Amino acid sequence: MPAMPRLSPRTLGIGAAVVTVLVWTAFIVIARASAARSLTPFDLALARICGASLVLVPWGAWMVMKDLRQKDGLTASSLFGLSPLSLRVTASAGILGGVAYAMLAYSGFFFAPAGHASVLMPGSLPLWTTLLAALVLRDRITPGRAFGLALIVAGDLVVGGRSLLHAFEGGEVWKGDLLFMAAAFCWACYSVVARRHGLDAVRATIAITVFALLTYVPVYSLLVAGGAVASRIGSAPWAEVAFQMLFQGVGSVVISGITFTKMIQYFGPVRSTMITALVPGLSAFGAVIWLDEPLHWNLIAGLLLVTAGILFGVQKSATGARNAAMPTVPAAAMGRRDA
Repeated sequence: MPAMPRLSPRTLGIGAAVVTVLVWTAFIVIARASAARSLTPFDLALARICGASLVLVPWGAWMVMKDLRQKDGLTASSLFGLSPLSLRVTASAGILGGVAYAMLAYSGFFFAPAGHASVLMPGSLPLWTTLLAALVLRDRITPGRAFGLALIVAGDLVVGGRSLLHAFEGGEVWKGDLLFMAAAFCWACYSVVARRHGLDAVRATIAITVFALLTYVPVYSLLVAGGAVASRIGSAPWAEVAFQMLFQGVGSVVISGITFTKMIQYFGPVRSTMITALVPGLSAFGAVIWLDEPLHWNLIAGLLLVTAGILFGVQKSATGARNAAMPTVPAAAMGRRDA
């Protein structure tokens, strides 16, 4: 029987880039569409955590057992041998990247349109990560990167500023905008934690999922049982719950985490960030096509400013540190699990 042909590194890299961009774009559009259906933000977070856990918890247990057998120095584990990282690192990464990010991001979609999320979540990530990295990791903010960040801030203000001006008229879009930026801040904190400890992408993803499973799920269950938190997961169609577990958990957490890592291996952090800069525009126009959201002038201007800021910051930082081992801050911010 002839052997199956092996794909070239170029084919794998391009395929991984396509999958990553599609999943990240779909996440914004589907999360906004889900706000109009049965599940609450807390239900969506539960579906995300449980769906990812079906794959990552057994993987984490196998990884810990393998490390113990090989005794290769990677034997730090916690949470009953399910997380391949120490308890302190697992908890800090899990709170920021597993629980807080999901709750804030999903809650934002119940107030603001997907077009706002397209600008504010990817746009805020490089901003927050750069500032945190400068404070915690003593990273230097170059003039080129500062100009790119200024463009990003301008784009965020163009989009979010309009909703803030309408806050006194009774509108609630500004709440979603703030939640999106808070979600980006939590992921930026996770990115800095991951960089500071030099975490492997797969191990970090497993750790935050295990932590979320063992903390969020019990607390969620107790609050729902006590009536403190409303849940519609019991009355929602099973097909909707299964879809959310599959896409939000397996797709957004597991698959995009692996494909982004593959993309980084082939294209490098700078080119990868330039590729993922497609996400704001694609998701915004996807919301116009599939969700019938209006495309106002300020949204177009914000998209242009944010995308230009990401691309400009990456290109300028690449000229001075083309061979640096550490990925650039915008790459770490946009790449999530590349930290």
